[in-house]
Amino acid sequence: MFTGLIQDVGTVRSIDKNGDWRIVIETGLDLEAALVGASIACNGCCLTVVEKGESWFAVEVSAESLSKTVIKNWQEGARVNLEPSLKLGDELGGHIVSGHVDGVVTLVSVESEGDSQRLKIRALKDLARFIAPKGSVALDGVSLTVNEVEGNVFGVNIIPHTWDHTNLSDKRVGDTLNIEIDMLARYVARMLEVAA
Repeated sequence: MFTGLIQDVGTVRSIDKNGDWRIVIETGLDLEAALVGASIACNGCCLTVVEKGESWFAVEVSAESLSKTVIKNWQEGARVNLEPSLKLGDELGGHIVSGHVDGVVTLVSVESEGDSQRLKIRALKDLARFIAPKGSVALDGVSLTVNEVEGNVFGVNIIPHTWDHTNLSDKRVGDTLNIEIDMLARYVARMLEVAA
């Protein structure tokens, strides 16, 4: 489990695309506590550390994960939001994030609003039904509050700290992002479906 509070922005050092992709990511994270086999959320996708060095770790990404996430678009030099998994007793400052990406959304617009940035995001209809004003989403692993929803487009506000300490500032109109919808919204919707 994760919180959606990004602890480092790493850089893709190499990608081996033979079979499952093997991706090496450079990071400033303290990897002492991250054992081989530990989970690190990479742009919101829970991946397993299969090897590590002093300032890097390697993960393997299956065809299933590639088909459902923006990882398939990564290239060497890409900046990646990183968050190690929660440990018992850690502060839960964002919202509960599983690291199981629900799909990919598209950035529709970016506008300055005061010192912040207002992003409008388009989701596919099957995911849009789970998104509600003042609800939570994780975009590329970043815990965010939904401001408004119009059809399948929703808005989020990015404060300067988040803009400066995640890869959201790299995004341009038309780019795609991983989305994980709020776990509670998913279960409520499923209960209503079963009850109908």
